Amino acid sequence: MQPEITRPADRWSPTYFLASVGAGGLAVTFFMWLYHWVPHPGQPVPVFEDLALAFTTGGMAQQAMIVVAAVAIAVLAFLNLKLLAWNLGKLSAFRRTEGYQKLIASNAESQLATLPLALAMAINVGFILGLVFVPGLWGVVEYLFPLAMIAFVIVGGIALRQLGRFYGRVFGQGGFTCSANNSFGQVLPAFALAMVGVGLSAPAALSLSATTSGIALILSTFFLVAAALIAVVAVVLGFRAMLENGANPETAPTIMIVIPLVTVLGILLLRQDHALHVHFGEHTSAGASLWTLTQFLSVQVLFGLLGLAVLARQGYAAKYITGPEASAGSYALVCPGVALSVMMQFWINKGLVGAGLIAKFGVAYWTLSAVAVAFQVAMLVLVVILHRKHFSAVTGQGAPAIG
Repeated sequence: MQPEITRPADRWSPTYFLASVGAGGLAVTFFMWLYHWVPHPGQPVPVFEDLALAFTTGGMAQQAMIVVAAVAIAVLAFLNLKLLAWNLGKLSAFRRTEGYQKLIASNAESQLATLPLALAMAINVGFILGLVFVPGLWGVVEYLFPLAMIAFVIVGGIALRQLGRFYGRVFGQGGFTCSANNSFGQVLPAFALAMVGVGLSAPAALSLSATTSGIALILSTFFLVAAALIAVVAVVLGFRAMLENGANPETAPTIMIVIPLVTVLGILLLRQDHALHVHFGEHTSAGASLWTLTQFLSVQVLFGLLGLAVLARQGYAAKYITGPEASAGSYALVCPGVALSVMMQFWINKGLVGAGLIAKFGVAYWTLSAVAVAFQVAMLVLVVILHRKHFSAVTGQGAPAIG
């Protein structure tokens, strides 16, 4: 008898929402090209008119860059939304199964935080699409900021409701298995809250209205604090469990989830700093920005090295990336590379260039930028590999849920 042919993705778990998040994050990396490499006088971010002007007046290299970035953003945004819709359908069906009841009675309930995480990422991607492809958007953006804030608050409410249910259960009834917490999977809720916070910080930084900016500043600060507190506790508990039991082979990629968390919180703080400067008389010096961004990047490098050491020790890539087995948790590897690329762009442009250590568009600038682009390209390749592995018909054991 021929074995049944199925896709690993048919054995769905909430971790597959990270496929949507990863695609959205890659769209952000291409927006970084436009943000840092295209002049945008008159507003803090590039808009359609800036890109059109740069395309008509710039050289062939700049024109090619704009075309590649715009096409990549469009394709990756489509993939982000397509995967989000697919995951929402799968989640709806999953909630009617026995597997869902088992999930919400275990440590793995925190996986459901990937839902608000993916929703918040999709809203951020939608904003990027508007900036890049919608003429005249900046003329009505002040009317859009309150709507965006409402959307992010709703998503934040979903995340907080999930957290309340999870913590209410484990604190009120017990049942949290510390020995099975040998990963950083419990950091996922913090990541979701941070993604909501960074979305709320956009109106704080971009709005010309002090009232809008101030409300966004307050709301984003709440989610910043919540994310930071949960992350610290989850990292400490995860470290202890891993020291005692070793890292769970399937959830080992979550060791590097601190990397995208730091990038998201770092961007949130940069946006808040801009809001404080424009509307409330506070300003951070270029040297302080360099110092802060270097600290963020240092944390990311350290967790990246730790994660790679653990994955290499366990032979993760040979087993789950290029090997015969499939795990939805593999998509957790996309976010760290994306986050490093984005953080490097800010470190180079807001840190090194801002402090006068290197010249913009000089040899050192492009050398360092090439490293950021290399991370970006590597994650594109990884997404293609994972998409073929998980969404193509294969013979295998499928992708069990990670806990």
